[in-house]
Amino acid sequence: MPSMVVIATTAVPDHLRGALSRWTSEVVPGIFVGSVSARVRDELWHAVTEVVGNGAAVLVHPATTEQGYAIRTAGTRRRVPIDFDGLTLIRMTAAPKVKEMQSPS
Repeated sequence: MPSMVVIATTAVPDHLRGALSRWTSEVVPGIFVGSVSARVRDELWHAVTEVVGNGAAVLVHPATTEQGYAIRTAGTRRRVPIDFDGLTLIRMTAAPKVKEMQSPS
């Protein structure tokens, strides 16, 4: 039975956006929404994880959890989902440090 999925992407190759738009609608740049079967959802997510590269992606789909949904991530992200006694919470990681420019002494 089809269920709603949301896939959010950042800095992914154009061909991946094209592949996702075959099964979903790109409602705003990088946000894909659709109603697909679990098998199609898993195949789409496999395609995302294979080519995400330096970009990032998040998949939100219905699941039999207390919250009613599950979150999957791929790529490098500052927000990381963690399991806290059966609830999915989002942990923020530290921002990457910028190297200070050294001035000549």
